[in-house]
Amino acid sequence: MTVHLPQPKQLRDLLADLLGRDVTLTPSAPFAPGPDTPASVALYVDDSLRISALIACDLAFSAYAGAALGLIPVGDAAAAIGDGKVTDAISENLYEVLNIAASTFNVAGADHLRLHALHPAGPPLDPQVRISTLTLGRREDLAVDIAGYGAGLLSVVLL
Repeated sequence: MTVHLPQPKQLRDLLADLLGRDVTLTPSAPFAPGPDTPASVALYVDDSLRISALIACDLAFSAYAGAALGLIPVGDAAAAIGDGKVTDAISENLYEVLNIAASTFNVAGADHLRLHALHPAGPPLDPQVRISTLTLGRREDLAVDIAGYGAGLLSVVLL
């Protein structure tokens, strides 16, 4: 079987429904975190525990999406961005957002994927995980604006 690449409309609808806010997506350049770039990376595995996809988010998206889910004030998200890392509360909420985002991979005829791990923005990424975010090929690179919070980058990458 193959892995389904979620389409921008699927992602927009999921985020808007989940966060209860207007969400605008626009195509962007591929998000490629460097060794010193804070980024969150969610790894998704298939039923045989093979890492098949990832979602990489810049610090801004990580902070805004995690804060929006938990109704954490936007000022706290901005403070996390200023600190260069997400707080534990924002990280837990981001985990939930990206866990639910696994549903966008799961369509009829495609491999079933589930969230395996989240590397939240802040600590340096494992080099292998960071390199995986740079994979070219089947991917969606988007700028995501969450109404009332702010904008950030999100990339869905099939491995």
